[in-house]
Amino acid sequence: MPVRIEVTPQDLVATRFAISPLIETMHAQWVLAGRLEAGVHGRWAARWRGTYRELERVHPVLRAADAISGNRRGTNVAFIAPPPTAVDVPFEAELAAMRRTPLEQAHAEIARALAGRPVADGVRELLAGPRVVERFADAYEALWTEVVSHEWPRFRAILQRDVAHRAGRLAAYGWAAALEDLSPQVHWRPRGQIEVELTSLHGLRRLGGKGLLFLPSAFTTAVGAYLEDAWPYAMIYPARGAAAVPAVADADLSALIGRSRARILAELAEPATTTQLAALLGQSLGTTGGHLAALRRTGLIAGTRVGRGVLYARTPLGDALVNG
Repeated sequence: MPVRIEVTPQDLVATRFAISPLIETMHAQWVLAGRLEAGVHGRWAARWRGTYRELERVHPVLRAADAISGNRRGTNVAFIAPPPTAVDVPFEAELAAMRRTPLEQAHAEIARALAGRPVADGVRELLAGPRVVERFADAYEALWTEVVSHEWPRFRAILQRDVAHRAGRLAAYGWAAALEDLSPQVHWRPRGQIEVELTSLHGLRRLGGKGLLFLPSAFTTAVGAYLEDAWPYAMIYPARGAAAVPAVADADLSALIGRSRARILAELAEPATTTQLAALLGQSLGTTGGHLAALRRTGLIAGTRVGRGVLYARTPLGDALVNG
């Protein structure tokens, strides 16, 4: 049976979206360790897998994590990557929160995750040790520093675009519109419930006006959830555009306006900022800004100020040129 999350009008107001570099580091580990299919991240995984294997040697807790995290067997621990408390928390702040996890809480989560499961020699002792929280924090800090941080601007740009899209749909059109293409595992029921198909959770949860935290992921292809009272209720889902590769521009269009500008037009099938486009395309901010200015002068794109930034999108003329 699926888990059902009952929502109220107050929950719609309180619901928010966030980006978690720590949770994405955990998901990156699952890919590098082979617990998730690399999929569109195959080249990225191949590039960094050797570095990851060395990290496993230095930090054996990364191998032990298979027993309690990303194992597809149901219950996973939450303390190694707790839900973020704000929209865009730095990795260092999330890591500090993880380090503050009481040892009793970590051991209780680990015991639930391991209950009734066979565990390899030495793994149970390592996970039950007095330094388990510190060991995970050190391992994830090394994984972030040596692997994930190098391409974090690109991953972050993907997540930011997804948040802008889905939060906008939720605010303008409500739950049904925001959830309709989130995942085949998630369904909106008109009686005011979100239905989520999960392996180990079932029954009814009530948000009680606290809202739900949505966390897009560039790595995972399945929905996950934090639905324990010890944490804010949160749902992890696959981000739109998680292929994380530059859009392919038409050859004729590239010949007409140049390859870089054609790539930017192709990317702007979804609105984006200068910073996001630069990260996605591997360009400098100055180079991207120059191309955007030229495309804007010719009427192919338009910019809308959102907060402190400008969000660019194709105009009907730009759409016509791309779709030819």
